[in-house]
Amino acid sequence: MELRVRALETILVEKGYVEPVALDRIVELYETRIGPHIGARVVAKAWADPSFRQALLQDATQAVNAFSPAGRIGDHLVAVENTPGVHNLVVCTLCSCYPWDVLGLPPVWYKSFAYRSRAVKEPRAVLADFGVALPRETDIRVWDSTAETRFMVVPMRPAGTEDWDEERLAALVTRDCMVGTGLPKDPQAAA
Repeated sequence: MELRVRALETILVEKGYVEPVALDRIVELYETRIGPHIGARVVAKAWADPSFRQALLQDATQAVNAFSPAGRIGDHLVAVENTPGVHNLVVCTLCSCYPWDVLGLPPVWYKSFAYRSRAVKEPRAVLADFGVALPRETDIRVWDSTAETRFMVVPMRPAGTEDWDEERLAALVTRDCMVGTGLPKDPQAAA
C-alpha cells in the first residue's frame, strides 16, 4: 500500500496536478489537527464529564468545536449514545457522507455498496462481520448520514475505567466504535 501511495503521489506531482508542499500540509493536517483523535477526545470527555455528555447529545456540532485547533468542525453533527439496550450503527446509503473532520478519513468499507446496503437490511449480521456480538435483546438503530446530517456514536464506557483520566480513556476509543461497527478497546489490554 505504501508503494502504491508513493507511486500515485509521484505521478500526480510529475504531471503538475498537485504540489508536494500541499500534500505535505494535508497529511500534517490529518495527522495533527483533524481526524479520529478528535473524536476519541470527544468521547472520552463525554465519558468523564456528565454535563459535557449532555451538551454533546443535545448539540454535537457546538460541543465538538472546542476540540479543534483547525477551526470550525463537526458541521451538521449529531451524537447518538449506545446504552445497554441500544446499539447505534452509522451508514450513508447514498454515497459516503461521513464526519471526516471528527473521525478522520472514512474507511474503504464504509463507502462499499455491500456495507451501505447490508447495514440497513441486516445490521446484526454486519456487526457480526466486524466481530461485534450483541445480546439478542439489544435494539440496533441504524442512522443514515446525509449531506445535511452526519452522525457519530458515543460508545458505552468500558467497565473498570471509572478512575481513568480523559487521556487514558481516549486511548480506548477507535474510529470503528464511533461508527458503531466496533466496541472500545479492552481496558485491561490497553493498561
